[in-house]
Amino acid sequence: MNIRELNTDERPPMELLLVADPSQKLVEEYVTRGQCFVAQESDRIIGVYIFLRTRPETIELVNIAIDENHQGKGIGKQLVNHAIQTAKRLGFKTIEIGTGNSSVGQLALYQKCGFRITGVDRDFFLRHYSEEIFENGIQVVDMIRLSQDL
Repeated sequence: MNIRELNTDERPPMELLLVADPSQKLVEEYVTRGQCFVAQESDRIIGVYIFLRTRPETIELVNIAIDENHQGKGIGKQLVNHAIQTAKRLGFKTIEIGTGNSSVGQLALYQKCGFRITGVDRDFFLRHYSEEIFENGIQVVDMIRLSQDL
């Protein structure tokens, strides 16, 4: 597997990005402003993440998605670790990430990769998404914010 930045002449893998974030409008907005990295196996994109510069010396990892047929194989962890190393190489001092209150697997993964919970954006998903989202039998309501000093 190879992880690389998406070339400017390539289209972002929207179907994959929409797995992690169901809002086409929000995804299109941050894809335009951010840097897209993809995990590729042979000629097929099997994973993706997006970086957004948020403040001086701070970057946010806003979308991580793995193709359904490749989930559970450690690719998510490889992408998160790649993002951390890339952020360091680019000179950032802090990397941030947010996930839904019901995303128990992602919360565990991010903490295993060195992120710490820094706050809760209450009602984030109620304010920004017109339809209810459920995950693991729990309504996604709050955004759990995490960060890591680099």
